[in-house]
Amino acid sequence: METSEIKRAIAVTTSIAASLDLQADDAIVLHNSNKLALRLTPCDVFARVAYVGQEVAQFEIELAQRLAEVGAPVGALEPRVDPLVYTRDGFAVTLWTFYKPVTPSVSPSECAEVLERLHAGMRQIDVPSPSFMDRITEAQDVVANPDLSPELAEADRTFLSSRLADLRRSIEKRDAPAQLLHGEPHPGNVLSTKDGPLFIDLETCCRGPIEFDLAHAPEEVCDHYPNIDQALLADCRQLVLAMIAAWRWERGDQFPNGRQFGEELLHSLREHSP
Repeated sequence: METSEIKRAIAVTTSIAASLDLQADDAIVLHNSNKLALRLTPCDVFARVAYVGQEVAQFEIELAQRLAEVGAPVGALEPRVDPLVYTRDGFAVTLWTFYKPVTPSVSPSECAEVLERLHAGMRQIDVPSPSFMDRITEAQDVVANPDLSPELAEADRTFLSSRLADLRRSIEKRDAPAQLLHGEPHPGNVLSTKDGPLFIDLETCCRGPIEFDLAHAPEEVCDHYPNIDQALLADCRQLVLAMIAAWRWERGDQFPNGRQFGEELLHSLREHSP
């Protein structure tokens, strides 16, 4: 969110919390991208804030509830209020349990074990969810349309478009089994808590091969995850880099130093291109 909008989003969120008898005298910004993540104090609530219409908050709430029912390792909703999407002044707010971090951080072997448990829990529930291929299509659309990525040089546009298409075809040909996935289980989305490692940020859940999830995790994590198709994992890692590169060139992207990061990703993709 833009800086001017952050203040408005915080005011809306603290107002909602107060209406629910949660004391929120202050809000600490934990993360700002397409959504705003806040820690409300002194009530110690984790709030996720998005623009109405640009979120899948209801899906995320229902999925968190279903996963909790089967014992999957996911962050819990705030138990002191109803599990709802609270909307006000154009913002959609969801309220979650805030977990104070504990040390040590999650080790690669622990992360692999908890991700395997998450995948096992996800196989027990049946919820309508998009395909990971939809994410590829979104990235391809950004690259193909100069209005969406006006700063992307034509040579880079041609290369990135070709790379995305090639990786998509390669992965499709493998016809790997698909299941419900987290979508972005990188280290920033797994918390070390007194209850053990827990995954958060379920809005990116999609259906696809487990290797697509593992492509977001460090290689050390994958070393501890059983029965991986290494060739598929390699393709998925390249695919994730290509998609992230596309989004760094999207008009309005607010990732810190996003264009520089996009350049670095293009360089890396060229180095590893067949």
